[in-house]
Amino acid sequence: MQREKIIDKPLSKYPYPIPSREEILGVLRTSEAPLAANDIAEALSIKRQEREGFFKRLAAMERDGQIRLDQRNHYQLTHPSNFVGGRVQGHRDGYGFLVRDDGQDDLFLPTGEMQKVMHNDRVLARIVGYDRRGRPEGHIVEVTDRANKRVIGRLLNENGALIVAPEDKRIGHDILITQNTKKAKVGQVVVVELTDFPSRHSQPLGRVVEVLGDIDDPGMEIEIAVRKYGVPHEFSQAALDDAARLPDEVRPADVRHRVDLRDVPLVTIDGEDARDFDDAVYCEPVAVGKGEGFRLIVAIADVSHYVHPGSGLDVDAIERSTSVYFPRRVIPMLPEKLSNGLCSLNPHVDRCVLVCDMVITARGEIKAYQFYPGVMHSAARLTYTEVAAVLKNTKGPEAARRAALLPQLQNLYGVYKSLFAARQKRGAIDFDTTETYIVCNAQGKIEQIIPRTRNDAHKLIEECMLAANVCAADFMKRNKHPGLYRVHAGPTAEKLENLRTFLRGMGLTLGGGETPHASDYAALMAHIRDRPDAQMLQTMLLRSMQQAVYSPDNIGHFGLAYEAYAHFTSPIRRYPDLLTHRAIYAILQGRKYTPEAPHGVELNTALSPRARAMQQADDEKRSRNRSNTAIWEELGLHCSANERRADEASRDVEAWLKCYFMRDKLGEEYGGMVSGVTSFGIFVQLDALFVEGLVHVTELGSDYFQYDEIKNELRGERTGIRYRLSDRVRVQVSRVDLDARKIDFRLVRDTPIKSPGTRTALADDAAAETGGARVRALPPVEGAPGGRRKKAAPAPSLAVKEARAARGAARKNASAKSAASSKAQTRKKR
Repeated sequence: MQREKIIDKPLSKYPYPIPSREEILGVLRTSEAPLAANDIAEALSIKRQEREGFFKRLAAMERDGQIRLDQRNHYQLTHPSNFVGGRVQGHRDGYGFLVRDDGQDDLFLPTGEMQKVMHNDRVLARIVGYDRRGRPEGHIVEVTDRANKRVIGRLLNENGALIVAPEDKRIGHDILITQNTKKAKVGQVVVVELTDFPSRHSQPLGRVVEVLGDIDDPGMEIEIAVRKYGVPHEFSQAALDDAARLPDEVRPADVRHRVDLRDVPLVTIDGEDARDFDDAVYCEPVAVGKGEGFRLIVAIADVSHYVHPGSGLDVDAIERSTSVYFPRRVIPMLPEKLSNGLCSLNPHVDRCVLVCDMVITARGEIKAYQFYPGVMHSAARLTYTEVAAVLKNTKGPEAARRAALLPQLQNLYGVYKSLFAARQKRGAIDFDTTETYIVCNAQGKIEQIIPRTRNDAHKLIEECMLAANVCAADFMKRNKHPGLYRVHAGPTAEKLENLRTFLRGMGLTLGGGETPHASDYAALMAHIRDRPDAQMLQTMLLRSMQQAVYSPDNIGHFGLAYEAYAHFTSPIRRYPDLLTHRAIYAILQGRKYTPEAPHGVELNTALSPRARAMQQADDEKRSRNRSNTAIWEELGLHCSANERRADEASRDVEAWLKCYFMRDKLGEEYGGMVSGVTSFGIFVQLDALFVEGLVHVTELGSDYFQYDEIKNELRGERTGIRYRLSDRVRVQVSRVDLDARKIDFRLVRDTPIKSPGTRTALADDAAAETGGARVRALPPVEGAPGGRRKKAAPAPSLAVKEARAARGAARKNASAKSAASSKAQTRKKR
């Protein structure tokens, strides 16, 4: 682990070098006993006439809590228990937080502390008190790992000084370029390698190592996102060499010892723009006991046959963990020779598969299943649209065109209805939200944003995949083989209490007491479905949920109401599925599979420790042989964190494209719906364009506004006007900030925005009864949400100081976190 000094105060008045803090700490770490100052100096070969600056550094380190004096005035390391370890989370306004490894409350890091570090750095800190909001405040004493070796940004000239302004606004430092710029032009997007990291008194230095081009170049937003979020986007030579050695087609040796399914008319059903086909399905009616049922075959691409543990392909797949989907571009987990070729279940070619063969009753109960390796020959590549058309009209032209497959499609529809009925009986939650699809032009910019309809074909495939995933989890569980489960814990006590308080105010209740079941959520969803405020209520239910993660500790899947659930059906694009395949093969072959972390790959554990702890099983379940599951847990954290990384990168690209799309719509008016409420304003999603923007609290009038976090509303104290989720408003596009990925709206004043009913005593007493924040609609101030960005820019050169002063007032950014509406959990996400 890399460790380094962090607050080396400039000692340039001394004509000799001063040892760094890390060098001093290194001496004390290796010493068996505390050392006097002169002993440390001797160990570092410091001459007696050159020790004045060294002694001052020791005093500074003692003041900062890195070392301490014992009773004999000898120096020793401060006990590690006095320090808190974690990862720095920067904020665009200059301050930050330390997300603690122990899962306790985050430490607030004021601007001064953030000058020493950058977003995502790992540090040790000590708690020094509490800020005015009562949050524990941290003082950083040591950086244990620097996360940003390279930074992407735009090259700027500020009064003759070349700097790079990072694209990731959570990095609050401009980087001074002191070396060759590789002929980059001012304004271009570049990648800079840091040569000196920041401290309280000095800004980071770097050199340009890659010139990407101009900000408006086609695809630049994707080039920025993959570097900004650290998404691997180039395959290693070892992986490319492995892929080159693979055949283009399935060979006779590959099908040996496999069940031959080439005469079974398996089909793939995917979107029109899909290029990699993980799964194929087939269904036929069978007798189950004295009743009727179905035989459902789900055949999944056998990636494990070609990607072996420890190979170059495997190392790259672990590092990526998932394919990343952008508009018009995919960054695959595996090279295209596999993802679109040898492993993809393309029509009319032989492919190796791992099969889940199930017998399902008419009531949707999986009566029996088996896994086996097979070889298949896809009968057709179908799309959701055409299958939905066939199912809707079995006498229509689409059905006539697919006449040979019609009986099988009807069988698939039959097993879907049985599985869906069992799903409803089980009480699984099914949120009814709208997904959007971005249509791009030839230049890669948005041409249209359209809602994506989820039809019966989508649901059919989803239920088939869920069934296979459940069988995979059950297979590992029954055979007591370690693996990664897809786990989803129930709502936390805090979120549950907030939700119940909100629902009481709406005259609603959530059943289940302190530990509600998914069926309690499903029952409430059914009860509110026809209400005019159903969208808002559903959003509040959704926000009470936790995120699903990968873990070897099976705690079940709350949302889907499964006791055990795993990912098995998408090994081309998800590494956990590939691990599940290897575990299944190990069971079939009577052996045990234990993955190994590949040499040279640092596993990503950036997932919030709190989120990690919430998803883990209780201590009794976790007390079993931890050595058997340690590597599985590390891989679960790694894959979960990289899934979040992929989502963040995709959202960043979509946000940039939407801002670019809205640049020529300034001044135009649109109807919309309130999609988020915060203390600094309301977020509004436009009806026609499916684009979201912020109406800052300063645009809501001169009233005082009470923000009620529980009720998710802003209420004017004098006027009684309320802004709540799903309220209808009309807005005008007032500002678009490409750099910040933010769109600002202003309310059109003739909009009927007053909520039903008139002002009551509740408006006057809201603060006392709900603890809501009293918000005055005043102009934003420096560092406040929606105000100007606070730069954590330590000790810049004089030229940079002057340039910053000149442009400081112009850099006003809305810093609100987006309260973007959560998307439906499609089969691509489950």
